[in-house]
Amino acid sequence: MKTISVLGSTGSIGTQALDIARLHNIKIKALAAKGNVSLLTEQAKEFSADYVCIYDNDKYKELKENFKGTGVKVLCGMEGLCEIAVLDGVDIMLNSVVGTVGLKPTLAAIEKGVDIALANKETLVTGGKLVIDKANDKGVKILPVDSEHSAIFQCLQGNEMNEINKIILTASGGPFFGKKKRELENVSVEQALNHPNWSMGNKITIDSATLMNKGLEFIEAMWLFDLKPEQIEIVVHRESVIHSAVEYKDGSVIAQMGVPDMRLPIQYALLYPKRIYCKEKALSLTDYGTLSFSKPDYETFDCLRACIKAITIGGSMPAVVNGANEQAVELFLDNRISFLKIGELVMSALERIKPTKITCLDDVLQADKASREFVLSRI
Repeated sequence: MKTISVLGSTGSIGTQALDIARLHNIKIKALAAKGNVSLLTEQAKEFSADYVCIYDNDKYKELKENFKGTGVKVLCGMEGLCEIAVLDGVDIMLNSVVGTVGLKPTLAAIEKGVDIALANKETLVTGGKLVIDKANDKGVKILPVDSEHSAIFQCLQGNEMNEINKIILTASGGPFFGKKKRELENVSVEQALNHPNWSMGNKITIDSATLMNKGLEFIEAMWLFDLKPEQIEIVVHRESVIHSAVEYKDGSVIAQMGVPDMRLPIQYALLYPKRIYCKEKALSLTDYGTLSFSKPDYETFDCLRACIKAITIGGSMPAVVNGANEQAVELFLDNRISFLKIGELVMSALERIKPTKITCLDDVLQADKASREFVLSRI
């Protein structure tokens, strides 16, 4: 059985990954979290982790006190995340932190030769070429954790990449499916956080409501599977049973299906290539009866349109729209801007900030910083 480290252990993906570790007696060497000291402490003690890291430097003393005299090494900040990413004896690192903070530890792990179970979309959205080129050079596997990308990865098994016609990337449509902009003018934070199918963290749930999440997944899929924008079709599938599909050149479409539960794709990434028992509820198609499909509304959901345009332009623009969105979502969750303002700010950043080349990590960070400053200047 593999030994793993988990970045983002107290979040939705992280806690479900530990459910899988608990079920299959997977060894946990290190755990990292943003700021939830109590849960991180509880997790580390249960799994006898050798290392713990808290990203919020202000919480470091509290965490260190919790492990006084235990021999557990306590780390903090970006330096701590990167140290956990390169530990000896780790077979795979699960990166499930939220935001561009995930990029640097991913690059560090690749440099060390550690395989990555990737749940951090922003790693490939902002630094796609850097990450993929380095992973290829080092022979590192990047195993997708997102249900959609895991589905595509599973549908590709046993087939050649040059046999692909396109991929069909499914989307739940979020809580505001079918609504137009005029109906979304007074959306509250609570309404935007009410996702119909998935239980996720606040930022990702808002991204699902704006369809930014699907835009990020569009970009991520291009890098993961070496595709062109025209080879990706987004289809709204409200039931979230078909997690995505691949259409081959002979016209055959292979889909991966299952109930909407993240434990299956997480387990597949952590234990790949093995398939073993998972406590997920079995899918019953007769319980669903019918499945529905429709086209996304690109006019209402600016963020989705912005992401596709950004990756078509290339260079720094995916990092720009991602940074603008992260800042705008933070403002929305703080009740400082309206729901529709998120998309407006992302589109505005895309249109006003000039693209630059991405040749190193600093280029990504500069684009991210510029987009955040742009958003804040418009408030």
